[in-house]
Amino acid sequence: MYETTETRDAAAVVPRGLPLDGVTVVDFTQVFMGPSCTQLLGDFGADVIKIERPGRGDTSRNSLPDRDGQDNPIFLSINRNKRGMAIDTKTDEGRAALRDVIARADVVVSNFRAGVMERMGFGYDELKELNPRLIWASGTGFGTTGPYSSLGGQDVINQAYSGVMWRRSSDDDPLTVYPTTLCDYTTGMHLFQGILLALRSRDETGQGQKVEVTMYDSMLHMQMQEASMQLNRGFEVNWGRMPLTGVFPTTDSAVCLVGGFAADPLLHISRALDLDEDLTLRPEFATHEKQVENRAALQRIFAARFATNTTAYWTGRLEAEGLLNAPVRTLEETLADEQTAANDMIIEAQHPTAGTFRMLNAPIHLSETPATVRRVAPRLGEHNDEVLKENGFDDDAIRRLHELGVLK
Repeated sequence: MYETTETRDAAAVVPRGLPLDGVTVVDFTQVFMGPSCTQLLGDFGADVIKIERPGRGDTSRNSLPDRDGQDNPIFLSINRNKRGMAIDTKTDEGRAALRDVIARADVVVSNFRAGVMERMGFGYDELKELNPRLIWASGTGFGTTGPYSSLGGQDVINQAYSGVMWRRSSDDDPLTVYPTTLCDYTTGMHLFQGILLALRSRDETGQGQKVEVTMYDSMLHMQMQEASMQLNRGFEVNWGRMPLTGVFPTTDSAVCLVGGFAADPLLHISRALDLDEDLTLRPEFATHEKQVENRAALQRIFAARFATNTTAYWTGRLEAEGLLNAPVRTLEETLADEQTAANDMIIEAQHPTAGTFRMLNAPIHLSETPATVRRVAPRLGEHNDEVLKENGFDDDAIRRLHELGVLK
């Protein structure tokens, strides 16, 4: 169990020796793509100051009804190791206060539509003049130029635009939404990488720079092998349509089979499934090209056999033949798996609203400077006064901002 540390001493909340110790991040992000990036920055030592709208806050605070309201599991899962400010950026006073914070910061991160930060007065050109060492990082749906630049960036929309949604394992499969936020997470990790690269460059040059990533580009880049084949050979590779790969229902669940990375895999599949014959001896399955051509017939044979016994039975048989396979698990089963525990992927901390809160650990494991949980996700506006005091505001100035309704 991880204990959180709450203190008014900003230096004390960032343990010495973490890779991003001493890096201050002003975080305008919300929902998932941006917060997943900034949480990882915080996990490895950055002081992340999350900027939210007064009253409502990050959209994730209200995305699903929950007994803990704005401090629900969705929000808490991607906003630990951050301090929270709720400040009205539509007011001159709110923007001026944030400029004072940004003047001392190392990184500003946003994931608004293209142009929003500029309209708020926090565009790269403005902030570069204020703080030449600043790294200005932005994640958008499509970028700042081109015919789609004005469109909203959203995970499912980019699944459709990028070609990911169209590519299915079978033409019989319906077009559907991938149920995990694939685009958001991938783009968030690219944003994280871009910020690290810019910090490393600044170590050499002393200068900040602009970092831009888009969901559209991230989804295209994920398909680099497939895109290369399409661009250079004129046809599409679909790894889900490999003839010896598939998902097959059993009497109690399903088995995922990957019949590759082995010599003569169809022979081993024939043995594992205890078929009456070696399917490699059939002319229609004798070569890879024939297997691709007759994939439907081949997989009907597989499916008929898998349907006769349990998942555990078939995974044992496949393992004995050295074939890659896995039971198809639910998320609940995976979270309870011994491997999840062995990888230290579930951690917990105490939250003033949610109580003992369990969440996933960072997936990057460093032997000497591992990720830490020093703070749970902030309550809305929890650190308004604390952050402003650290940035030169006295009690009277802070009181005035409260009276004006800038801070809530």
